[in-house]
Amino acid sequence: MHLPINPGRSPRNQLEDRLRNSGDPPKKKHRNPLGSLTVKQQLFLLFLVLGVPLFVLFSYGSWKTENVLKRHVTNAYIELNKQNFILINRDTESINKITSTVIQNPLLQQIDMNGKDSILSRLSTYIKLENTLAGYSQAANGREPNYYSLYIYDPNNYYSFAPNYPEVRKAGVYFFTEDEKPDWYDEAVAKKGNGYLRILDQLSPYSPKEQTLGYVRAINNISQGGTIGVLVVTRMNDKFNEAFRNVSLLEGNIYLTDWDNRVLASTTDETNTMLDLPQEVSPPSKGEGVVDVITSDFIYVMNYNHYLGQKLVYQIPTKSLLQQQKEIKHVMQLISLVYAFAVFVLITYFWRALMTPLQKLAFFVRRYEPGGPVPKLPDNSKDNEVGILIRSTYEMASRLNGMVRNQYEMEIRQREAQLQILYQQINPHLLYNTLESIYWKSELEGSHESAEMIKELSKLMKISLSRGRELITLEEELEHARAYVKLQEHRYEYGCRVSWQLDNQPDVRGTLIPKVTLQPLIENAMIHGVKHMGEDGEIVVSTYEREDRVVIRIEDNGYKKVDFEALEKLLYDENPDHSLGYGIRNVQQRIRLHFGEPFGLSYRPREGGGTVVEMLLPKHSSQAEGEDQDV
Repeated sequence: MHLPINPGRSPRNQLEDRLRNSGDPPKKKHRNPLGSLTVKQQLFLLFLVLGVPLFVLFSYGSWKTENVLKRHVTNAYIELNKQNFILINRDTESINKITSTVIQNPLLQQIDMNGKDSILSRLSTYIKLENTLAGYSQAANGREPNYYSLYIYDPNNYYSFAPNYPEVRKAGVYFFTEDEKPDWYDEAVAKKGNGYLRILDQLSPYSPKEQTLGYVRAINNISQGGTIGVLVVTRMNDKFNEAFRNVSLLEGNIYLTDWDNRVLASTTDETNTMLDLPQEVSPPSKGEGVVDVITSDFIYVMNYNHYLGQKLVYQIPTKSLLQQQKEIKHVMQLISLVYAFAVFVLITYFWRALMTPLQKLAFFVRRYEPGGPVPKLPDNSKDNEVGILIRSTYEMASRLNGMVRNQYEMEIRQREAQLQILYQQINPHLLYNTLESIYWKSELEGSHESAEMIKELSKLMKISLSRGRELITLEEELEHARAYVKLQEHRYEYGCRVSWQLDNQPDVRGTLIPKVTLQPLIENAMIHGVKHMGEDGEIVVSTYEREDRVVIRIEDNGYKKVDFEALEKLLYDENPDHSLGYGIRNVQQRIRLHFGEPFGLSYRPREGGGTVVEMLLPKHSSQAEGEDQDV
């Protein structure tokens, strides 16, 4: 069928009329949805496709990293808390052992509280007990001591002559009547001889108010039953605070509490207050173990011991813990933004132009090792991002090489500084002049023995300091050792003989030796060798030459059994048992630090009984630098 042609319409309109009126509909054209987007929009969409997953992964990774970091840090602090709690319990146990020794003292167990003994006898008993407690309250290693005080209930006032003014920093024996009874006395007696830690606000009703942490233990009569008194050890907070100072908690706090969460000692000023802990940080009603809880603000690690009635709590703020992680997070965000921008720019403009320099950079990074050569930057390097990256990488590698060199030099300087740091904090002139003044005053007062001890001490200190010199001559070191021996003879009146068999050749006497190395060895021979042998004890110090080396031998005829295998491990093992002491290992390390591994100490048994220690040194004689001037 043919449609008529309308001469009044255009050919295009007539064709459309035919298609419209025909039975077959026109085919629809399938278009790409992205085809309607401009190039800029397509690039932006591509950027989103590449960037959004990156940010999602980054957010999830940050969250996961934060949780993992908290858990790992918590686990680390759990182990640290365990070790810290063990040290605190060990200190407490050492105090408990000393109190047990005091309790078993026959003088204390037989003290007369019925008035049967004469006043002179009671006075003698009081003085002996005072001296005993004062002996246990001596300071060690320059630290504040713990003071042992004994409080005895004396209702009939048989010991009225004894002063009753106890102080926190004073040891002594105090007798009190019913009106003078301390408020904590009955509580200690109720513990039936079990020691415990307690905050003491006042030692007695008439003593000055000074708060201290004390270890309190009642003393029971072993043979007759009943309570003799209460033994109090003060300044326990100083001992625990010293253990706390060795722990770093990233702005966190450490609390030692009793079972009711009352703070006994802490790294803050809070003591004798109740520690507010979350409900989750609650130990079981008995036993011992560790509880850790992570909250939004803090990480809590608690080590508890129900038998001792103590808890050690670490409180670490998560803000300070995550501060470094947040900084890394911000850096990663910045890097992610730069990366996204770089991806957008690379896709649109600089793909081919960037491949060659990036390949060169990758090749350099793969083969570069710290300290290795860094290629020279090309003169025609561009100032775009890739050029800056390459330049910065080369500069960073150069700086890293410099840091490696600096680190090596710093390690050398550190070793040198370690040898001098202990001797630069004392002004020798003030010390020598003071000792000299005390010496002449003692001479004028007729205290010749004290004057001689001061003179020997002055000589001991003068050689020990040596104006900062670490190496002195063997002759000076032997003079130092003689001064120490004389001091010990004056102090303890040892009956042992110390003989000196010395090689007086100039090259032997002038051999260089680290100062204060013979004194610890002679001290060991005295204390652990011949201390209780009286006149039968003998120590021989000898020097002689062996080829191009000098040998110093110290031998004693002590009767005690010596574990030479343990001494060998102490001298040569990487992780020795320090319970045997630090002195001889310190001497060994100093000798090897100066002269190398072939030199040092060796121990062996002496024929006929006793111990022989030999020190092997290189025969290196020279004029010591910076000779001391008389002051």
